[in-house]
Amino acid sequence: MSGGFNTALTYAIYLLLLNLTSYQVSYSVAYGTGILIAFLLNRFFVFKTHQGLRSILLFPLVYVAQYLASLGILWVWIDQLHLDARLGPLAAIVLTIPLTYGLSKLIFGAQKPSD
Repeated sequence: MSGGFNTALTYAIYLLLLNLTSYQVSYSVAYGTGILIAFLLNRFFVFKTHQGLRSILLFPLVYVAQYLASLGILWVWIDQLHLDARLGPLAAIVLTIPLTYGLSKLIFGAQKPSD
């Protein structure tokens, strides 16, 4: 649910900004907003755990990886395949879900006790 909420909100921001600026700027602003929302949702609702400073420092790296992968997908979708810029972020989300979830789980998952 949290992923769906975040996706809907950031997609709405992207579509709104797409009327005012390029897809690159629209996506970047919406994406930055989504990082903050995702951190809060993952921290309090999805994994219900916090690894202190570790999660705060590492969490943005998850989204840097997803952002770069998504920009590549958008470039192929829009500039190479000449498909609708309004739909590109949806393709990017679907294709990067496994990456984002897996890295988030590594960051927020409970650490194994030391032997």
